[in-house]
Amino acid sequence: MSKYKHLFFDLDHTLWDFDANAKETLAEVYSFFELNNRINATFEDFYPTYLFHNEVLWNRYHHGLITAEELKWKRMWRTMLDFKIADEALARDLSGKFLEILPTKKLLFPHTIEILNYLTEKKYSLHLITNGFEKTQWNKINNSGLNGYFKEVITSEGSNSIKPKKEIFDFAMQKAKASLAESIMIGDNLEADIQGAINAGMDTVFVNHIQAVPTITPTYTVTHLNQLESIF
Repeated sequence: MSKYKHLFFDLDHTLWDFDANAKETLAEVYSFFELNNRINATFEDFYPTYLFHNEVLWNRYHHGLITAEELKWKRMWRTMLDFKIADEALARDLSGKFLEILPTKKLLFPHTIEILNYLTEKKYSLHLITNGFEKTQWNKINNSGLNGYFKEVITSEGSNSIKPKKEIFDFAMQKAKASLAESIMIGDNLEADIQGAINAGMDTVFVNHIQAVPTITPTYTVTHLNQLESIF
């Protein structure tokens, strides 16, 4: 019999396939703005440059060094700068279109719906703790068929905190009316999800989709979501 009653999932990169959905979205944005005519580069050249700047700026956002608004448009701005275009208005337009399209995407990791059904049938209380923006994350949840599975959805915007800070996990405990001893965090990000939850006093499941070498020790590790059945 599992000691856990409350399972807190991360959303992006854990259940919702952010990379695949973001690439589809960015390709549509690239085409919509006819960027191949502006920057003289193919999408396959543009995409890895965007990924680099997106990762750098998300890391800065996680550490409280930039605001959410800065993250949204500066990843486009810095990408365009690499292609010799300094156009803030265009960067903001790209960001707006990207954030408009992205939440409509529906690609989930394999076994997502099956494992959520399994856990629901076993009477676990399922929740989300996500560093995304409130409106964007709810659109993802609704459009990808994840609505109805989670009792509480805690976003960094709604909680006024961000993983890996302890405060967002404390906020989640209060909102879900859960105790740390009966709760577990399930996520893909070693720093934000795993170390953050450990710091808050929670057990953890590292969802290692990409076969990363862990730098910290989670309570459990799985490489596919269906392996959660062996834990719960």
